[in-house]
Amino acid sequence: MMEEKLHKEPKKKVKDQAPIIEIKDLHKTFGHDNTILKGVNLILNKDENLVVLGRSGSGKSVTIKCIVGLIEPDKGEIKVFDENVLNISKSELNAIRVRIGFLFQSGALYDSMSVRENLAFTLSKHKRDLTEDEIEKEVMEALENVGLAEAVDKMPSELSGGMRKRIGLARTLILKPEIILYDEPTTGLDTITSREISELILDIKNKQKTSSIIITHDMACAKMTADRIIVLKDGVIHAEGTYEELEKDEDEWVRSFFQ
Repeated sequence: MMEEKLHKEPKKKVKDQAPIIEIKDLHKTFGHDNTILKGVNLILNKDENLVVLGRSGSGKSVTIKCIVGLIEPDKGEIKVFDENVLNISKSELNAIRVRIGFLFQSGALYDSMSVRENLAFTLSKHKRDLTEDEIEKEVMEALENVGLAEAVDKMPSELSGGMRKRIGLARTLILKPEIILYDEPTTGLDTITSREISELILDIKNKQKTSSIIITHDMACAKMTADRIIVLKDGVIHAEGTYEELEKDEDEWVRSFFQ
């Protein structure tokens, strides 16, 4: 693969519409010499599922954590909803964060709270003017969207791994985000449950018109959910295309993900 392809500018699929996320020349080093990102460029278009592939340590999770301010990059530009999130106030960043859902690998539920309390806490924290009845309605709607209304009174310890992922997703959906960042949504799940989560990701996109970045090692998930795929290698975007295009890529390293 030619060298210039390693540092190519992000491709814009929608000519007359600004990307919902645009990252330019993103760099991040941890410590003195652990350089993870070396100039990442990517865009996320509206109503698109973008899958990010790469070996462990390639910077996939670091990239999406930079988007929401969980990690501060050393250099670069990140535009979300056409706002440079690296140059805005904390209150402005928080206003943007409410519009972004982040599904962590673990689901990140509060173990001391029931499912209802987990979702209600998230909602009341960001929408303080809601009544108890309104909160209850939103909680049940979010659980119905992930097919787990019957789990409303369960504790996280009573849930399977797949159920925890679904509840974590319900907690993300309750704020009705425009963007969802999925960090390894099917990790640790069996094949059938992984497929159910992948189908849920597609269903959410179609019903709620979300735009998503999906970090995954699960090629079945990538094939099912991706409108477009980018591959990270050595801190930059190494390849980009549809699942079918990358599966037939001339680069042996890229094809290795699909074997």
